[in-house]
Amino acid sequence: MTYEEVINFLYAQLPVFHREGKKAFKPGLGNIQELAAKIGNPQQHFKSLHIAGTNGKGSSSHFMASILQEAGFRVGLYTSPHLKSFTERIKVNGQEVSHDWVVDFFTKHLALIAEIKPSFFEWTVLMAFAFFKEQGVDYAVIETGLGGRLDSTNIIEPIATYITNIGYDHQDILGETLPEIATEKAGIIKSQIPILISERQEEVEEVFKSTAQACDAFLNFADELVQISAVEQKGIELHLVAKTELWGDLKIESPYAGTYQVQNLRGVIAWCTQLSKRRVLQLSAQSIQHGIKLTRQNTSLRGRWEVIVRNPWVVADTAHNAAGISEVLGQVNQMKINQLHIILGMVADKDLDRVLALFPKDARYYFTQASNPRVLSAGELQAKANVYGLRGDIYANVNLALASARETQADFILITGSTYMVAELAE
Repeated sequence: MTYEEVINFLYAQLPVFHREGKKAFKPGLGNIQELAAKIGNPQQHFKSLHIAGTNGKGSSSHFMASILQEAGFRVGLYTSPHLKSFTERIKVNGQEVSHDWVVDFFTKHLALIAEIKPSFFEWTVLMAFAFFKEQGVDYAVIETGLGGRLDSTNIIEPIATYITNIGYDHQDILGETLPEIATEKAGIIKSQIPILISERQEEVEEVFKSTAQACDAFLNFADELVQISAVEQKGIELHLVAKTELWGDLKIESPYAGTYQVQNLRGVIAWCTQLSKRRVLQLSAQSIQHGIKLTRQNTSLRGRWEVIVRNPWVVADTAHNAAGISEVLGQVNQMKINQLHIILGMVADKDLDRVLALFPKDARYYFTQASNPRVLSAGELQAKANVYGLRGDIYANVNLALASARETQADFILITGSTYMVAELAE
């Protein structure tokens, strides 16, 4: 089979969350445990770092992988979903798994699909673990897909765990309240393994404290270890100073602008501090600074306040829940904008009322949709948005919407609301 045939088969035969939503989610770790055991438990052959959270876990995963790479290690990185290509999910030192390897792995283990009937995500996780073992990585940074406790990645035995923040997302699976969602995310906390919480939130703080105590896990909140000052946007970069106990004041240059990255950077630097203090990993100021600065080059992270062009500004961001959208709009509000145009597309299973209430009424909207069964149609989105005073026209896809926006006098065009819509950008 060709690579395209394999990917089409996986999409067609296995339940895929990003296409089917909750019905593709298989609770429990039985399938992934059985799959891993059948191929020799590859996850036991490398050291791993586990990352969960509602927002920021993708950026944090890429920052940490780049830092480890700049420290001289061979680093695996597993993230989801992908933007353009399936192989973006599985990387070693920034290089995506090859099409040939994907085909070979599928061909060799095809019988497991018929025997165990895994979900698409379970199969992808298995592939990542097998690839990292084969590639002899020193460390693998593993991002959860959904939640933590029952996430397929949670069969690893990490040397460290990290949780970004807790917000309202996937309530139909994770719970309706923030403490319920936090409890699911806290499921990655392991016995006597350090846990770093990037953002202190009063409503869920006790969940993490009690879980860590029950696991005898060493807990830190980022604000205990790192203080941030001198935050400055410089074009498409973000500069700041991180005050640390081990390395003094670190001058940080991030290739990703957006004030919401400040919390992600503080969290990752605090995690490096925690791990170095506890001698889990020995990292240097230079590896942290260089790793962050070279994240785009080392890991190819896209879709986070991604500047497509300037004059006029066209920025794409994959924010898709209330907390993420709030951060992105906060960044927009800091810019001097005369005419704000927003290209918006969303999936149907999000908390639309909570999200749409955040958007400004004085922007011009372009309602569109991705080619995905889970999407909210552009017409339905427009009707729902109208209730909140958001006005605009309907477009068949994001590229037509962008072409129309560029014909106006807009000086800032924001594309947001859905990872899948941003993925379909032709630019």
